[in-house]
Amino acid sequence: MSLPRLIAVWIALMLLLSAAIAASFLPIGNWRQLINIVIAAAKAGLILWFFMQLRTESALVRLIAGSAGALLFILAVMLTADYSLRPAASIIAVH
Repeated sequence: MSLPRLIAVWIALMLLLSAAIAASFLPIGNWRQLINIVIAAAKAGLILWFFMQLRTESALVRLIAGSAGALLFILAVMLTADYSLRPAASIIAVH
């Protein structure tokens, strides 16, 4: 991988980091979490694609990496559903 491409990816990662920091100060309620998750997914995608060189791997390796990401996403959705559907009394700490 060429040095200019590495520098460009590093700059993109720094810009995404700046966007995540800026988004954490926006007064937009719970939308901050979604914005930060999207930014984190973009950063992870850049790291996977360029630094871990997933773009040069075989289709099977890409499929396995995609499956792991999909399973992680399903786990996060199920965890969020479980937490948000609990009654308010069970969220409060029990004495």
